[in-house]
This record gives sequence, C-alpha cells and structure tokens, in this order.
Amino acid sequence: MLNIQAIPAFNDNYIWFIEDTDTRHVVIVDPGDATPVIKAIEQQQLIPSALLITHHHHDHIDGINQLVELYDIPVYGPKIATIPSVTPPLTANDTLIIDSTFPAITILDISGHSAVHIAFLFENKLFCGDTLFGAGCGRLLGGTAEQLFHSLQKIAQLPTDTKVYCAHEYTQANLRFAQAVEPDNSDIQQRILDTDTLRQHGWPSLPSTLKLELATNPFLRCDQPTVIQATEFFSGKYLSSTIEVFTELRLWKDRF
Repeated sequence: MLNIQAIPAFNDNYIWFIEDTDTRHVVIVDPGDATPVIKAIEQQQLIPSALLITHHHHDHIDGINQLVELYDIPVYGPKIATIPSVTPPLTANDTLIIDSTFPAITILDISGHSAVHIAFLFENKLFCGDTLFGAGCGRLLGGTAEQLFHSLQKIAQLPTDTKVYCAHEYTQANLRFAQAVEPDNSDIQQRILDTDTLRQHGWPSLPSTLKLELATNPFLRCDQPTVIQATEFFSGKYLSSTIEVFTELRLWKDRF
C-alpha cells in the first residue's frame, strides 16, 4: 500500500513522499531542500529509494546532492545538464521501474513552464511539478505558451479521477484569479470555501482531482464561452482559437 504525504519546504513548496507502507521505502519528488526531507525520513524511520525530478528550477533540485551523498540513491529526471546525478535521463513515454515495491511509472512530456519538464504518472496519480497547479498553471519560465497549452491539454485527457500532485500551495491565490475570470461559476465559489477551510486547519489544498480542475481551473477551460468572453474583454481583441485564449489568459494572470 502506498502512502503519499506533502513535506513543506521554503514558503509554499511541497516535496512529495511516496511511501510503500509495507517496506517503509520512500520515493521523494522534487527535493528543493534536503533539510525537511532528512528530518521527515528520520522521524518516520523511512528508507529512501530514489529521487524523482520534474524540472531543473532550484526549488526542485537543490537538495539532490546532499540526499545522494547521504543515502546513495538514484536520481530520475529529464536530460538537463543542471540537474545533478540523473541516471538515466527520462523522456516522454518511458516506463520507469524503481524496484519491485513500487508500481511502474509512465513519463509524460509536459514542457512549457520550463523548456524541459516531465511528469510522473502511475495508477491514478500525477506528479506534475509546476505545469498544472490547483486552479492554475505555471508561468512561462523558459518554455512557450504553445508548449504549455499542449501540455495542459495532454493532462486534460487523463481520467477525471486522476489525482494531481503539484509542487506549490498556490490554490487560494489561483482561485481568486479564477473567480475574476468566471465570477458566476458555482464550482469555483465552492472550491474557494473548501480550500479556505483546509488552509485554516493548516492542511494542504492538494492533491486535487482532474475533475475538479476541469470545473474550476480557467487554464483548462479555454474553450468555455465564459472564459473566452472574459479573456477577450481583458485583451481588447477577438481571439480566434483556444490557444490564443490561453496565451492572453496567461498574460492576464501574470498581471493580476
């Protein structure tokens, strides 16, 4: 049986632990800081098996060297020179087998936030780094709007019960923007209430589900008349395709 928990880091990062509860082995996703990882491992008496890396930004990789030195574990991530110790690099549609205790993991190319960005998918769980957030998506920090749009569309085709494990606690802020785009969307209104309750208790707003994202995340709703109309009003021009809507919506969020 797998147990997944969020390990807080920095101001709003989550480092994900994927633990096999029978063996106490744990796989660690995007360790930007080694200190909370080591503390959690020692407190819970876990046995590290591997590191999974979605992309090269410092808040996802800065803990790698210390963890590899301490635990001598493999690092699985995309082929980027600035990610240390990756062996072997992963590309889209690869299948990753860590060991017999963990299910096979499918690798997805979800570039856009950065020029190279992958996701890890197994069972109904998606670890998507900074591509898809709760009610939002990543900024363009090296990739293009077209890349990010197509990556989000790829995610949108997954089963709706897919659980979304992203790397930042941005949901409340993203929902404020989503409400500005679709003020009459009752699903967004309800999610604001539910998320506020979670955060008031100090609990993560994640994982979400793809079903919830499709109902409340404007970046997955660029084909909806309400989103199109609001984005055209913001941009002051007619938008002839969903990718144009997405591009202008991302610019709107940048300035929000």
